[in-house]
Amino acid sequence: MYEPALTLLGSQPTHPKNQDSMIEILAIEGVAHARLHEFSEAEQRLGQAAQLCEVATEVTCGDVLRARGVLAVQHGQIEVAKQFFGQSLQFARVHRERFLEETALLNLGLTSLREGHFDEAIDWTEAAYQAATNLGAHGEAQAAVGNLGWAYYNLGDSERSLALSLEAEKQAIQVGEAIDQLYWTTNVGYVYAAVGDLALAKKSYLKALGLATDINGKEGIYNALRALALVSVESNELDDARKYSDEAIKIARADNNRLDELYPRLVKGLIAEQSGDHAEAERVFREVEQDKNGNASLKWRAQHGLARLYEEKKRPNDADHEYRAAIATVEQARASLQRNDSRLPFSSNASRIYDDYLHFLVVQGKADDALRWADYNRARTLLEGLGFLSKGSSSASHSGPPPLNPREISRRAKGVLLFYWLGEKQSYLWAITPQKTSLFTLPPAGDIEALVQRYRTALKGPQDVLESSEEGRALYRTLIAPAKALLANNAKVFIIPDGSLNNLNFETLIVADPKPHYWIDDADITNASSLRVLAASFARNGARQKKRARNLLLIGDSVAPSKEYPELPHAGEQMAHVAKHFGPTQEQVYQRDKATPAAYLSGNPEKFSHIHFVAHGTASRLSPLDSAIVLSKSASETDSFKLYARDIVQHHLQADLVTISACYGAGERAYSGEGLVGLAWAFLRAGAHNVIAGLWEVTDASTEQLMDRFYDELDKGSTPDVALRAAKLSLLHGSAYHNPFYWAPFQLYTGS
Repeated sequence: MYEPALTLLGSQPTHPKNQDSMIEILAIEGVAHARLHEFSEAEQRLGQAAQLCEVATEVTCGDVLRARGVLAVQHGQIEVAKQFFGQSLQFARVHRERFLEETALLNLGLTSLREGHFDEAIDWTEAAYQAATNLGAHGEAQAAVGNLGWAYYNLGDSERSLALSLEAEKQAIQVGEAIDQLYWTTNVGYVYAAVGDLALAKKSYLKALGLATDINGKEGIYNALRALALVSVESNELDDARKYSDEAIKIARADNNRLDELYPRLVKGLIAEQSGDHAEAERVFREVEQDKNGNASLKWRAQHGLARLYEEKKRPNDADHEYRAAIATVEQARASLQRNDSRLPFSSNASRIYDDYLHFLVVQGKADDALRWADYNRARTLLEGLGFLSKGSSSASHSGPPPLNPREISRRAKGVLLFYWLGEKQSYLWAITPQKTSLFTLPPAGDIEALVQRYRTALKGPQDVLESSEEGRALYRTLIAPAKALLANNAKVFIIPDGSLNNLNFETLIVADPKPHYWIDDADITNASSLRVLAASFARNGARQKKRARNLLLIGDSVAPSKEYPELPHAGEQMAHVAKHFGPTQEQVYQRDKATPAAYLSGNPEKFSHIHFVAHGTASRLSPLDSAIVLSKSASETDSFKLYARDIVQHHLQADLVTISACYGAGERAYSGEGLVGLAWAFLRAGAHNVIAGLWEVTDASTEQLMDRFYDELDKGSTPDVALRAAKLSLLHGSAYHNPFYWAPFQLYTGS
């Protein structure tokens, strides 16, 4: 409510004699004028305040630094703003001004958002949220929640972003923060648009436009108009798109803000493309791409628009060039982010570009190139994490990704590779043998994901899916049957899944002929994250030709740390069954109150060939490296009973096998372009060659029986894949635990 604030402050006949109050008034007026884009007035007020602060030590001078940062943000001068907010943070800490410190953290998060450094923004903003919560500053806490929602939106985590944005909108209403409410309402619209619900997106944007108009918030009005223009063109409502983009351009030009003008200009290009005016579309896309005031997001979207335009105009060479340029821009932007090991990095914003490019290549008859690019997208981030690719390495914009020899990988793997790509309009399966690579077209991702979700639900239910589930049969017909001719009986098969397929155990798919049975009866199945990572694992195995002595790190049977994680009744028995497969000098056992995270982290896990946990597990669907193995509490620490994935990745491993007899061990969320998530991803990243982890909770009684048989097979010299399959078949065909609910959650992952 900036105008009423200015009116109220200007209603006094004289200025206060108290210098501290005068500085505060000038700071407030400066912010209000800045928010109203009355820049000369804002600069005049804040200039006066800065002069007073040159000869004063008032604590309100910290507010002036903050206000000058706000003005710089409104000007679009993000680097200048960052400097002022950094100075306000230093001032706050020197003067012990805790509220100023909180707002400085919040504003530093905001500048990181504006720079596109979304992971860095999360660090600042989470610190701001904690500070606001400690202070009981509810308005600032909801602002932090909303900013986190925006950061996660840009990192591709739509589910978490929607939850945070809706919560921030609710909190803003409760504390009466109208301008924040319109921001979060707009963000909710962005998330709905990202998941394809354009009607709900437009509804949110219109609501935000009304809120912004009510308070005359020009920035909020601009943001809502820009969003309405884009969602309208995507809905093919071109008249609305023209109207909203024209209004947004008018606001941007009045503020002399070229960056803000480029977004609705991009929409103008999309309108021209849909209207058949290819020359105008090409001109606008090129203008946006080449403008020095633009950013990476605008650049790759313009390049993507040019690629689609040239594809439509039957100019395949030009289309190919622009697709590669767009991908290069995305990868360079991703490489510029400052990442840390506890958060999955930026990648999913490239998914639509990769999807369109793969479809283009397939249509052009370049299926092998399409596979190379698909695997490049899948492997790049995981390879960086595993140390096989240097961070910030040059993008493959001209020559394409490094050479890939899928048939040689199949030969070395001694199996058939089934590589999946789930696309918005068309999905693909590449079936790879030592002799040839075959491409099969599959239904769109949405159709497959709906089947997977229903079948996962059925697998956890009381009924026998072998008799009752059509989804299990449909998934086999869709995902496996096209390549059936390439699969001999008892074939070794490597599944390289995509999207929701990461959460599907392919062994449970139902083969209808000659009589209904699970695919595990016909094939030995292992999961991998990408062809390149699989090839790297063979190279690494070549360096491990010398047979290692078998030894075991065994942890579990924890003391219940809380009611949420009760003790596992058969955990001690399972540990005893595992331990008997190793001699006393070959094992290190941490049990009951000794089974703590600190015991693992300080127990030299890198020296063991086998690591086995018998414990509860948790999977963070929203942040996989926050997944954890639940162990015992440490006597000297509080809340230290979780061994987090983010800690696991810090310790290099050489284990041939890590087994997690825990609930939800493999994680429940598949990130686009990331493949493995959760605990399995963490152990593979740390250097383990194989990981066995669970997709859902299962009774420890059946797990004890399965693991006992599994280690029996390992003792005979079987490889982990063969041993695990034999153990599962023993439950399927020879026990009371024949339902896949009991044996199917445990999957083998390889590729480190």
